[in-house]
Amino acid sequence: MIKKTEINTTNSELSYKKLSIQISLNGLSFCVLDSVENSIIAQEHISFEEEVIPFQLQKNLKEALEKFDINKMSFSHITVIHRNPLFTLVPKALFNPDELPNYLKFNAKILANDHIAYDEIKNYEIVNIYVPFANINNYIYELFGEFEYKHSGTILIESLLNNFTGGKETICYAHITEEQVDITVISNKKLLFFNSFTFSTKEDFIYYILFTIEQLKLDTETIKLRLFGAIEEGDELYNLTYTYVRNVDVFIPSNLSEHIDSQHKKTIDFTTLSAF
Repeated sequence: MIKKTEINTTNSELSYKKLSIQISLNGLSFCVLDSVENSIIAQEHISFEEEVIPFQLQKNLKEALEKFDINKMSFSHITVIHRNPLFTLVPKALFNPDELPNYLKFNAKILANDHIAYDEIKNYEIVNIYVPFANINNYIYELFGEFEYKHSGTILIESLLNNFTGGKETICYAHITEEQVDITVISNKKLLFFNSFTFSTKEDFIYYILFTIEQLKLDTETIKLRLFGAIEEGDELYNLTYTYVRNVDVFIPSNLSEHIDSQHKKTIDFTTLSAF
């Protein structure tokens, strides 16, 4: 649930607020952080009944920001997070900013007029090339002015790498949201694998987990699998996963644990929090 706050219009009192917004064709979420107290002022997650087109996505975002008075606030920093499958990762050593469409065309269906952007995953020599929702960027700029935007994969990879404490061992992370799982595999603080999959059944979900483990020649008896997001120990996804992978647990990333309580840990958007 969102905590409604009285909105003060003086810039000196508003400058400590930070806003992150994540948008996808299946839903959206936002989070407002008090950067002085390091506490969440407001947060909301909205799932759509069915996938929408970008025009409807902008309309839904506008309605959500107006409903919770976010459009009336001022912020010291705003991050917009684009969550979609139109991305690819490239080693920085092979990256050429003049070749963006050529990197993407093998992994995603792109149009001639698509705007293509890229994020550098700092300290790890990786570049994430993707197609942002251009209409959302334009709307946010008209509403708030300058802001930063990234792909959701960038934030997830950076967060997991920066907080990796597994030493030289290999750990597989699965971030679960409604009908989507982002799988990240890290070993010795190096990224071995990242991809995002859409699933509609629990059987689809476990297929992508086992497929990833098999492709990387890992062992289901020994690999550490850490699940987070819209999952709890004992639910259907967890129980099915535990049938095939022995070393599995549900966890909250350490950098986010202070903001998560047990009541809302299945509905909190980890990516919007990690963006701060």
